[in-house]
Amino acid sequence: MSAATLRWPWPGSGLRGFLSWWRAGLLAWLPVRLRRALAAGNDRLLLSPDAGGLRLDLQQAGELHRLASLSLPLAAAADPLADLLRERAIGMPRWLLLSAACGLRRGLLLPGAARDRLRDVLAFEIERQTPFAAADVLFDGRILALRDDGQLQVELVVVPRPQLAAATAGLGGQAERLAGVELADAVGRPLGVNLLPPGQRHVLRDPWRRWNGLLALAALLAMVLGMGQLLDNRRAAADTLQKEMAGREAGARALSAQRQQLLDGREGAAYLRAQRAARPSSVELLDALAQRLPEGTWLEKVSVEGDQLTLIGLSNQAAALVGKLEGAPQWSAPALSGALQQDPRLRVDRFTLVAKLATTASPTAADTAAGGRQ
Repeated sequence: MSAATLRWPWPGSGLRGFLSWWRAGLLAWLPVRLRRALAAGNDRLLLSPDAGGLRLDLQQAGELHRLASLSLPLAAAADPLADLLRERAIGMPRWLLLSAACGLRRGLLLPGAARDRLRDVLAFEIERQTPFAAADVLFDGRILALRDDGQLQVELVVVPRPQLAAATAGLGGQAERLAGVELADAVGRPLGVNLLPPGQRHVLRDPWRRWNGLLALAALLAMVLGMGQLLDNRRAAADTLQKEMAGREAGARALSAQRQQLLDGREGAAYLRAQRAARPSSVELLDALAQRLPEGTWLEKVSVEGDQLTLIGLSNQAAALVGKLEGAPQWSAPALSGALQQDPRLRVDRFTLVAKLATTASPTAADTAAGGRQ
């Protein structure tokens, strides 16, 4: 694995390391065939110079599959690989795989802080660990292990530039299409490094990238419109519910007002009934007056205002009326109001007599309200 694209184990390696660790954990639960299908994005085409020819291998899901062999040199103008490769392999990144004898490998022990800038740190170690100058070689490194003390066990991989020039001499136009340069181990398998400088790596452009961007933009726009429509629907539903609640509130207020009017009417009627029951009726008053007034007495007016009884009339025994009206259960404290006035024509006295009506205990507001609710 190259230092430029190294994915560090989680924890302690940031978001990128965590996502890599999480993806590896999820893939570990999948069947082998499904893992291979999902790992298609890491497939690559390896070009290995071999005894005057060029061997083509397909690295898929970590396994090498022999495709074909070509004779060198290749044509410079056309793409001689297009007729030999399957459609799927044509669009794969092309890597140059050098034999183990073309490079030099050295083991190093570096502090843990060097992992974020491993390639820069290894550039200073080239002249110390190899007989070459940094400008004369292609290099990369890979982490072999993370020790318990926090130090990194790293392998420095170096290939002299003349070796690369000799390997790419017969590739023609394929040399400019290389996405990376690998070094094989003792058994011929790639080490997992990229010796090619980042500025010289050929990047394949996805022909569907523009369409994928347009589709993603359309999906985003559709999602925004859908969310806006959903928000409008919710807002309309909220407005409708608010109107319904306002109508129901008005109805509830009207019903509450009618109920209060009914209660007030019942309480008022109960209060009036209690007031009438607390004082003698007009029939009782007239009957008691008829029994107690003496002969020769005429009443012109009988009025009741509040708890006061007022009698106005004529009598030939006006001075004795107070005594005759005393002791009645319907009233109390009878008394003449003002002076007697003699009528010369009838030879009787005109009188005005007042008395206090006898009442039972006046009902309280609570009793009245309770009586109105019964």
